[in-house]
Amino acid sequence: MFRESIKVLDCTLRDGGICNNWDFSVETVRAIYKALSDAGVDYMEFGYRASKKQFPPSESGLWRYCDDDVVRKAIEGIESNMKLGFMVDVGRVELDAVLPADQSVFDFIRVACYVKEVDKAIFLVNHFNDKGYNTTINLMAISQSMDVRLDEALQQIQEETRCFAVYAVDSFGSIYCEDIDFIMSKFQSQLKDKIIGFHGHNNQQLAYANSIQAIIRGADILDATIYGLGRAAGNCPLELLLSFLKNPKYNVRPILDVIASHFIPLGEKIEWGYLIPYMITGALNEHPRPAMTMMDSPTERNKFRELYDSLTSDEDAP
Repeated sequence: MFRESIKVLDCTLRDGGICNNWDFSVETVRAIYKALSDAGVDYMEFGYRASKKQFPPSESGLWRYCDDDVVRKAIEGIESNMKLGFMVDVGRVELDAVLPADQSVFDFIRVACYVKEVDKAIFLVNHFNDKGYNTTINLMAISQSMDVRLDEALQQIQEETRCFAVYAVDSFGSIYCEDIDFIMSKFQSQLKDKIIGFHGHNNQQLAYANSIQAIIRGADILDATIYGLGRAAGNCPLELLLSFLKNPKYNVRPILDVIASHFIPLGEKIEWGYLIPYMITGALNEHPRPAMTMMDSPTERNKFRELYDSLTSDEDAP
């Protein structure tokens, strides 16, 4: 499906970093950066800019902090027109640690928040806009906020920010194509001068299908990760999305190469993708946290029914 306005954002290092505590080697990061550049990907999210006071650097890899000097050194010598950015969570960033855009290697900042936190997100994006960055607001757990609260949040974002895009984020991998239709209609009715984005999780193996439906309903910026790497069940695989989009500027071959050289070996060390515990939380519209805890336990990881029953304890179990 070709629509020239569609852009692709890769968030492999940020969302995928949740799987390995953002502990990617510089060699892997360079390989990912070059592959994305050669593939024609429009935007690359390098990771988080997390508060070092709340999350000591001794406890996480480099890409949880995305220091400008570290990123600049990691990509040195590789030609690219790709725009670079990082994500911040409401309440987990030190504003003084973010340089003005004209002194930074980064072009954009994404602010993640729940619908109930939109006031705080608006403050952050306006602050970062004033520093010269392009910004987005990523509304997380959209599956739990599809009522009037979402309408009010979108109206406020439209009236009070200069962010260039607003994302619907299926954090729990719970929504279906008809939900996409409903959500996109809300976004389109409220957002008059903002690009609509979509970020899907694959708990029910719907991240790719929902991304396609979001495109059909007007989303013009889509998130994906190489080989679907991401928290728990992972994300829409970049290689699938690029193969679907018929824009000749995209080239899937470099992505296939980096999967073979770096992601297949990575899969022998860490685990992600469609697994029954994540399916259960997705189907129940629950945060994957209990499933992730279960998967970390060698003795509990296959107790699927027990997990299901614990999350539906108010229902009658047969």
